[in-house]
Amino acid sequence: MNPSIVWSVSGSDPTGGAGIQADLKTMHNLGSEACTIITAVTAQNSQAVASINPVSDAILLAQFAALAADKTAQVIKIGMLANPQQVELVANQINQFKQTWDSAPRVVYDPIAISVSGDDLTEDDIVPAIKKWLLPLVDVVTPNNQELQKLTGVYVFSWDCMRTAANSLLDLGVGAVIIKGGHIDIDLEKAVDYCTDGEHHYWLASDRIETSRSHGVGCTFASAIATLLAQDYLLRDAFTIAKAYVNQGLKAQCHVNKQHDNGGPIWQGTWPNKATDFPQVLVSGSELADELDWHHEFADNNTHYATGFTTLSSEQLALYPHVDCLEWCERLLKMGIKTIRYHANNADEQEREDALIAALALAQQYQANMFIDDHWQLAIKHHAYGVHLKVSDLDNLDLAAIQEAGLCLGLSGKGYYDLLQAQQYQPSYLLLDEMFNKEINDITNIDAELKRLRELVTLNNDAQQITLVAMLQAQVGVSAKSTANITELGVNAIAVAATLREADQPEHVIEQLQRILGRHI
Repeated sequence: MNPSIVWSVSGSDPTGGAGIQADLKTMHNLGSEACTIITAVTAQNSQAVASINPVSDAILLAQFAALAADKTAQVIKIGMLANPQQVELVANQINQFKQTWDSAPRVVYDPIAISVSGDDLTEDDIVPAIKKWLLPLVDVVTPNNQELQKLTGVYVFSWDCMRTAANSLLDLGVGAVIIKGGHIDIDLEKAVDYCTDGEHHYWLASDRIETSRSHGVGCTFASAIATLLAQDYLLRDAFTIAKAYVNQGLKAQCHVNKQHDNGGPIWQGTWPNKATDFPQVLVSGSELADELDWHHEFADNNTHYATGFTTLSSEQLALYPHVDCLEWCERLLKMGIKTIRYHANNADEQEREDALIAALALAQQYQANMFIDDHWQLAIKHHAYGVHLKVSDLDNLDLAAIQEAGLCLGLSGKGYYDLLQAQQYQPSYLLLDEMFNKEINDITNIDAELKRLRELVTLNNDAQQITLVAMLQAQVGVSAKSTANITELGVNAIAVAATLREADQPEHVIEQLQRILGRHI
């Protein structure tokens, strides 16, 4: 599989710690092919910016033309733009690519105007040109507090200020905003980062890392975001991994001998896989959220946090079917399946409740465990074994009521952010479902899916956190090889849905999967 291609449009930093050089190292180390367009040849270091030296418009255009003819990008990351003329020129190029390329590139913009040393990185005020020409073309913008104030006029001193500033940028046409919390001092011990596209809201909290070697943090973070988006990670997962990458890089520089430390760059290292480098997801009602006096946008008076639900073992789950009709429930229970997830999809409320009651009666008859999809109030009312919910739906639910009723809690999520959010609730299990933001159409893509599953299992195991269940997609097919590959990664159980419904002989499929699971789980 060919690596994704990411362009970096930015200035050159002779120290190698920021700018084009930081972008190259980050993109390469995270697994993408990096191409560069240099906007300026700066004379700077971690202490000061001596000169900017923008390239001519002709040279800038020639670089764009050379790359466009040979290596079109999935994502274009924009950093330092030296003057308003460059802003307009780059915006015109981006607009052309979005209209003419077979697949329009996504644009990540790090609005660099001030270096870590405090010196300006532009010849003139470029903010009006950025607002007019560039921001309407940007898919993700990644400002710090100073850059945010320049672009919106909002100086952040509260969580509501972060929301207000982000909305101001969205109103200017930006697709999504990631506000970096390193320069925001709402809390002295935690750096809190915020990502939103106007509809979804993601919050991450990390311990502040004390080091003078932070040159290039913004470049590194934005380049990581661009690289991960080019590899088809969801925005919230790119946000999460990029934050862990920066945390890892800052921690690595804490070991420098401070007696001889005059500042320097962040380390652009390898893929982050230590749980201690990853941030915590903020969820309403958690101990950390209360300490920060933070609450989610959608939380209300009916939201009640709970954590520490009954954990299920590999033996209790193992092969975990998901069905939506009573016929399939009974068919599987007769085959000896001991845990089933049932979805009552009746449109009529009374018919839905009646179907749920019938499913629970079958589970009791066969001495099996039944998880009810979505309808947690009915699950409590009729004493189900457990309830299954999406991680993304938990911000306005009464989890305390579910826990007080003695129900298990199963969750489903798609990637890094959902895994970290689920860890805040300590559910009975987490089902890793649809980790990609596109369909798996070919069995040749199984390696890519396995790679991401391996990453999540490694992260979860390092934190010694929760029981993981992997969904066996029908598109992948039921085979000893594919199932064994998944189970060998260390997941605790396999979930199946369409895999059974589409099988000519589902009983044979069940037997085959159970034999494989018996060897690997």
